[in-house]
Amino acid sequence: MQTVKVGLLGLGTVGGGTVDILTNTLPEIERRLGQKIEITIIAVRDLTRSRPVDTSGIILTDKPEEVVNHPDVDIVVELMGGTGLAKTLLETAIKNGKHIVTANKALIAEHGNALFSLAKEHNVIVNYEAAVAGGIPVIKAVREGLAANKIEWVAGIINGTGNYILTEMKKPGADFAKVLKVAQELGYAEADPTFDVEGIDAAHKLTILASIAFGIELQFNKVYTEGISKVTADDIRFAQQLGYEIKHLGVASRAENGYSLRVHPTLVPKDVLIANVNGVMNAVMAKGNHVGPTMYYGPGAGAGPTASSVVADIIDIIRWKNQPVADQVPALGFAADQLESAPVVSIDEIETCYYIRCFVKDHSGVLAKVTAIFAESNISMENVHQEPSVEKPDDATLVMITNSVLESKMNEALLSLAQLDAIDGDIMRIRLETLG
Repeated sequence: MQTVKVGLLGLGTVGGGTVDILTNTLPEIERRLGQKIEITIIAVRDLTRSRPVDTSGIILTDKPEEVVNHPDVDIVVELMGGTGLAKTLLETAIKNGKHIVTANKALIAEHGNALFSLAKEHNVIVNYEAAVAGGIPVIKAVREGLAANKIEWVAGIINGTGNYILTEMKKPGADFAKVLKVAQELGYAEADPTFDVEGIDAAHKLTILASIAFGIELQFNKVYTEGISKVTADDIRFAQQLGYEIKHLGVASRAENGYSLRVHPTLVPKDVLIANVNGVMNAVMAKGNHVGPTMYYGPGAGAGPTASSVVADIIDIIRWKNQPVADQVPALGFAADQLESAPVVSIDEIETCYYIRCFVKDHSGVLAKVTAIFAESNISMENVHQEPSVEKPDDATLVMITNSVLESKMNEALLSLAQLDAIDGDIMRIRLETLG
């Protein structure tokens, strides 16, 4: 049997999982391939640290350039993260004719266009299944499994930390700050949780999903991004009473003048499958013009799930590496010269329904003033709910679900609403998606 040699950049959680799989599942993998896989060298930060897996017979180095320049390594697996050193190392590896597997969503979202172009030039493959939704093979499903379809939209819960927080906030007495602290104690959230709770991590992943769904260039800097830190337990309770769940979604869809790419809290009807995805689990929906809506569900992080996708990418490369680039599956699912540089439209051009919550002075005639403002902007109401406020005893909490309206029109109405003397404090606005 021919032996394919692999070098790893990083031996953290996912790196350890990858070594574990290639140690304990290797006979089954080799049966699939008819070839052997051998981990030759691994770059680590600290040579003195204990390792989560047995690395007997593997060269360990604290000089990552030794991995990408190693003459015997056929495939470089990048699991170190970041977009600086990781980018430089992978560029070197590609120029050395080595194939690439990476779980680095930020690197692909921000620099993938250039990396894929360089890989094509040097006739090597860059695989990145583990960069989106961990163990769910959603890249392959959308890029290849739905290739007969014109994808209309993709939407996903693609950050487990945010989904865990919103799930736990359903419990009595929970609020964002308390649940975030627990998530940090459990290791679901970092000490600095900004990337997760403010949607940056999800925006990286949505950038990739949008590119493979629509055949557009990677455009991370144009994704509208909004976090979940302002969502309250009351918002979740009101949404449930009205027949919805609040999820932190990444949504990419076709628009009249281009494409919409956005990450934000979203009301989703309870009878839509993705509304029932809880805890740290991920799920991605995609709607094709022939197949209709489909959903892909599973663990979005962790050693085993993410490493499963990493090793599957290694297997794919071994199967395809001797084929010309022209015969391989394109990195973004569309021929490189057919990728569009189509515009990403402003959030102001999006049309959707809205959940609105605000505190109002508990006086007669206030509701009429509020509804009059929306009527002036031709915004009609699907549902209106008012109840006494526990937080502000002199106020009432007013909750409304609007019919579909342009974001720019909603912004005008909310600006006028905020100027009413009867409005007490900030106005909460959450978009709504039916995903039908």
